[in-house]
Amino acid sequence: MTLAGNDEIIPRAGVIGWPVAHSRSPKLHGFWLQQYGLAGRYDKLPVPPEDLAAFIADLPKEPGFRGVNVTIPHKVAVLPMMDAVDAVARRIGAVNTVVVQPDGSLHGSNTDAFGFLESLKADAPAGWRPDAGPALVLGAGGASRAIVVALLDAGVSDLRIANRSIEKAEALAVEFGHAVRPVAWDERAEAVAGINLLVNTTSLGMSGQPPLEIALDDLPASALVNDIVYSPLVTDLLARAKARGNAAVDGLGMLLHQGRPGFAAWFGVAPAVTPELRAAVLAD
Repeated sequence: MTLAGNDEIIPRAGVIGWPVAHSRSPKLHGFWLQQYGLAGRYDKLPVPPEDLAAFIADLPKEPGFRGVNVTIPHKVAVLPMMDAVDAVARRIGAVNTVVVQPDGSLHGSNTDAFGFLESLKADAPAGWRPDAGPALVLGAGGASRAIVVALLDAGVSDLRIANRSIEKAEALAVEFGHAVRPVAWDERAEAVAGINLLVNTTSLGMSGQPPLEIALDDLPASALVNDIVYSPLVTDLLARAKARGNAAVDGLGMLLHQGRPGFAAWFGVAPAVTPELRAAVLAD
């Protein structure tokens, strides 16, 4: 891996994945670099799985390189490659942010849980609280794990997980304790009764994917609906929730807010999420 050229050494970061061409993270971090007038670069770094270990080992050797975001399929694989991993990342079982420390050691964290809660805090109606009642999470994959940890840490004591494979939901219930209750996929509509929050973490409803089918008849009017999908920005789930009067939060905020801790660690400025940033990241 050769990341540094003959130019002046400037702080650098990037996003690794395979593939990584679709990532909007360079728009996110590039906007912040320009907004705050910082010298720095943030690049897409395609890394095939067979090259991941060598890439991570070389990170501290690259002049100016401060770290990386990690996306599919490397989030789980990089965890044991870190010199230190924060407690949240260990509970989630995945790393999405790597910081090269001054001594060359690698620190891994997971900012998805932070990004999820910050997104709800910013975009939910005033006075809404995640711990005000039960939550239903659709899906039991990596994104679901981060959101389960976030909601448990926020005080949710009745967390229902509906997944197309009930075994995965049951495994999360065993791992995370009595507050988590698995729900059969064909019982997902009934599980919305009495909830305070509905979150879709599946790919259903994403552009090019099958629709998410769930009846909202029993959803309380006070419930917040969130879809972590942001392509399209307003999914069918969010549109139907809004049409019946429920507050809805799109998935872009989670992406934007999860980037804040990494940017601060790499470039030394705590960035803000603004409407201008949202527009820039969504622009083609």
